[in-house]
Amino acid sequence: MFKIPNAEQRLFEAAIYNRTVREMVKSNRSHPLFDDKWADVHIFEVSACSEDEARTLLARRYSPELGFVVEVVIPARFSAAA
Repeated sequence: MFKIPNAEQRLFEAAIYNRTVREMVKSNRSHPLFDDKWADVHIFEVSACSEDEARTLLARRYSPELGFVVEVVIPARFSAAA
């Protein structure tokens, strides 16, 4: 989780994978920087005021220029505060 939500924020779940790693794994190769596990979707939680802000925060951490794809961002069904 990026941070605990405050009163203005909500918790979102995001599905992320790395397109370049996925393509390399399909060709039986490995990426020089990222583990082969990045070919699969990873689920992360992020606190943000909106879905757009959540996507911006994710893009800073998981850069599209490095092949990362944010497949989906949805409001979290459950939160630790519930």
